[in-house]
Amino acid sequence: MLYMIIEEIRKQIKTSGKSLNQIGRDTGVDKAALSRIMNGGSCKAETADILLKYFGLTIAKKRKGKAR
Repeated sequence: MLYMIIEEIRKQIKTSGKSLNQIGRDTGVDKAALSRIMNGGSCKAETADILLKYFGLTIAKKRKGKAR
């Protein structure tokens, strides 16, 4: 699941039109961590949480069962 979250963060960074420096200044996340994410790496859960909030994203559990 963390992989999917990081993929979404990566997508948001790419489409934001903001530089890694700007995102880093806005969030307090180190540019090295942002670069690592953009280059296919992982990050700490705390970093992912900060970036999810920055981009206005939330995590919701999918409901299991038949669609109605």
